[in-house]
Amino acid sequence: MAKALFLKLKESLISVLPVAAIVLIISFTPLADLSVKETVAFAVSAVFLILGIGLFNLGADLAMTPMGEHVGSGLTKSKKITVLLSVCFFMGLLITIAEPDLSVLAEQVSTVMNSTVLIVTVGVGVGIFLVLAVLKIVFRINLSRLLMFFYMMLFALCAILIECGKAGFLPLSFDSGGVTTGPVTVPFIMALGVGIATTIGGRDANENSFGLIAMCSIGPMIAVMALALTSSGTIDYKLADYSVETALNGIGHIFLEHSLDVLKALGLIVLFFVVLQLAILKLPKKKIIQIAIGILYTFFGLVIFLVAVTVGFMPIGFKLGQQIAEYNEALLVVFGFILGLVVVLAEPAVHVLNKQVEQVTGGGVKKIEMLIALSVAVGISIGLSIIRMIFGFSLLYYLIPGYLISLGLSFFVPKIYTAIAFDSGGVASGPLTSSFILPLAIGACVTVSGTGSILTDAFGIVAMVAMTPLITIQALGFKAVISAKVRQKITMKRILSADDEQIIYFK
Repeated sequence: MAKALFLKLKESLISVLPVAAIVLIISFTPLADLSVKETVAFAVSAVFLILGIGLFNLGADLAMTPMGEHVGSGLTKSKKITVLLSVCFFMGLLITIAEPDLSVLAEQVSTVMNSTVLIVTVGVGVGIFLVLAVLKIVFRINLSRLLMFFYMMLFALCAILIECGKAGFLPLSFDSGGVTTGPVTVPFIMALGVGIATTIGGRDANENSFGLIAMCSIGPMIAVMALALTSSGTIDYKLADYSVETALNGIGHIFLEHSLDVLKALGLIVLFFVVLQLAILKLPKKKIIQIAIGILYTFFGLVIFLVAVTVGFMPIGFKLGQQIAEYNEALLVVFGFILGLVVVLAEPAVHVLNKQVEQVTGGGVKKIEMLIALSVAVGISIGLSIIRMIFGFSLLYYLIPGYLISLGLSFFVPKIYTAIAFDSGGVASGPLTSSFILPLAIGACVTVSGTGSILTDAFGIVAMVAMTPLITIQALGFKAVISAKVRQKITMKRILSADDEQIIYFK
C-alpha cells in the first residue's frame, strides 16, 4: 500500500508542478503583484494539492472503480432490468444533489433561481440520462445517433431561450453540464459502464464501456434550459470575496464545509453499495475491506484537494486575472492558453479516465496521446474564452460550430474514439477548472468590462473546456484511420510492384 501511495504521489507531483511553477514564475514578474502571504499560501496549497490528488487517485483505484464495476456487473447478471434502471436513476439523482461544484454554482444564481429547485432539477436530468446511457449499452444503441439527437434538442432550446429574451441563461446552462460530472461521480459512473458492458459482452463491449459521462453531461444542460424557460427576471450575479486573507481566516469553516459535502456525496454511494451488497452482490470480506480503505483514501484526498484550491488557488486565480488583464489583454490570452495546457493534468478524474482508457483498449489509445490531446484542447478553450470575454460576443458562436464539428467527426472515426472523446469533455471540466480557471476569467472580466457582464462573458469557460476535447480526441481517431489506410495503401503498392521472379510456383 505504501508503494502504491508513493507512486500516486509521484504522479500527482508531476501533474501539479507545471501549474504551480507557472504561477510562481509569473508572481516574480511585473505581470502580477502578489504579497508574500499570497505567494506562501499558494505554494503551501500546491503541496496539499499534490497530497490530495495522490490520495484520491489511490482511493479511486481501491474503491470507486471496483464499486462501480461490481454494481454494474452484479445488477446486469441479475437480469432485472427494472432494478438496474431504478438504481441508476436514483444514483444519478442523489450523487448529483451532493456534488459540491453544483452547490457552488447554485448559490451564485440563487437571486433568480431557487437553489434547491435548481440542484434537484439538474439531479433529475442526470438520473434520466444515466438511465438512457445504460439502455444504450443494454440495447446496443449507436452513441453518435443519440448524441446528434440530444444536441439538436439542446440547440433548439437555445433558440427558444434567445427568442424569449433569456439568452443570459445560456452560459450557466452549458456550464452545468461540466460541474455535475465531478471527481466523486466520474470514477463510479465510468466503472458502472465498464461493469455493464463487460457483463453483456459482444464485439462492441469496449466501445459500450464509454459514453455514460457524455450522456450525463447533456442532462443538466437540457434541465437548466427548461428551468430557465419557467423562471422570471434576469440573473443577478454577486461577486464573491476572492481574498487569501478571508480564506485563511475562515479555513476551519472551509475545511468543515468541504468535509460535510464530500461525506454526503460518498455517503450516498456507500449507502447504495451496502444495500446492493446485502441484497445482490455478496462480495467476499477481503474485497469489502479493500473498498472501505479506498473510501477513506478518497474522502481525505478529496477534502484536502478542495480545501487547497479554495484557500490558495481560487483567490490567486482571481487576482492574476485582474492584474494581467490590466497589464495587457493580448498577454492574458497567451497566459490562458499556456495555463490551459497544464491545468488539465492536475484534474483528479483525468487520470482515472486515462487509466481506464488504456486498460479497456489494451493500450490501443495511449495515455500520453490522451494527455496531449486534452492539454491542447483545454489550452485552446481557455484562450478562446478570454478572447470572447474581451470582445463580448455570444458563447454560441463557439459552441454551435464546435459541436457540429464534433458530431460530424463521430461519423468518420472509430466509435470508441467518439465515446472516449465525449467522456473526456465532462472529465476535463473538473473542480480545478471551476475553482481556478473560472475565478481567473471572473477577475479578468471585472477589469475588462465590469461586474455587470460576468455571467454572460466570464461564465461559459467551463462549457468551452468540456467542448474542445470532443474535437481533439476524435482527431486522434481520425489520424488513426488515415494512418491505417496509408499503411494499407503502401503495403498493396509493394505487393503489386513486386517483380514476377519473386513469385514462387508450386507444382
